[in-house]
Amino acid sequence: MADTGMKPTDGTPFRLVRDTGTLAEGAAKLAGEIRAAPIKDVLAQANRKAVRKGAPEAFGSMPKPSVWYAFDQGDQETADWYPQGLTCGADSGTIPVSVFVATWYYRPEEGERGIRVTFLSPSTLKYRHALLVEAAPDGSYKPIDIHAGGVACYGDLLYVADTTRGLRVFDLNNVLDLTSAQAGVGDGERVGRHGGRLHAFGYRYVIPQTDFWRVAVKGARFSFVGLDRSTTPHTLISGEYAEDHREGRVVRWNLELDGEPADAFVMGHEKIQGAISRDGRWYLSQSAGSGANGRLLVYENGKLARRPFPIGPEDLTARGGKVWSLAEFRRKRVVFGVNL
Repeated sequence: MADTGMKPTDGTPFRLVRDTGTLAEGAAKLAGEIRAAPIKDVLAQANRKAVRKGAPEAFGSMPKPSVWYAFDQGDQETADWYPQGLTCGADSGTIPVSVFVATWYYRPEEGERGIRVTFLSPSTLKYRHALLVEAAPDGSYKPIDIHAGGVACYGDLLYVADTTRGLRVFDLNNVLDLTSAQAGVGDGERVGRHGGRLHAFGYRYVIPQTDFWRVAVKGARFSFVGLDRSTTPHTLISGEYAEDHREGRVVRWNLELDGEPADAFVMGHEKIQGAISRDGRWYLSQSAGSGANGRLLVYENGKLARRPFPIGPEDLTARGGKVWSLAEFRRKRVVFGVNL
């Protein structure tokens, strides 16, 4: 099929409606019992360490970039968890430390463990996982069974893609430290309240969902999330992964979010895993399966440039003059940056 480029389209199918329900109440109940930790404290208590320029197999046939970080051996080898979304403190504008934030989803159908986020310091290479949960007004909570294909951070809020439903919202003021609970961290096989203790599959930190922007009409897909700080006002981005055709769409909403799309485009390419825009230029992350290099597609003034990208590239973010992504497949799990 011929390249169709970034063509404007109707954004109405992506209109969002706010559906907070009892989420904020449930999160507040938990936060009333468990001390919140700022991101700098989470990083100070990090229990894993990335490897600078590790897992070089991720880059396949492409020239290696100047900077990348590989997750540790346990996270490289696991077949249970797969990284998907990526954002950073620069997107937030308020996080006072340098940090990447990645989402992972739990793959096995049995024993669902939901989704987690990783806080990674590019300066120390230390990182830590935290479990994302949905809390009820009585203070009970459960894991969230979604793909979490993308994430963006703006101010104190994390926006996480929920493929068929819209955008789930988490407040980074509510990174809750279970060691502050009366009974401490529970065991690694339970989640929620059991026997007077709080459990989170062994994770020290949980982050309860506080809000939900649901798609108003079924049919649109939310496969990834990004941000554009070059627009006025700043815009939130999400779009569709389309495998069997090239009709995936990408949409922007003005921030502060009101649910009405600001603009929308047909991307004209299949297998798009992430998208961001900067100063009128679009960057699209395109995958090609577990055995071949992906591509970074760059649109500017109607012209397309194709750049080499690693195997299994996912969501996109921007930091320090580079576009960053992460790779999802076992033994190739890296966070990497290439020039904008």
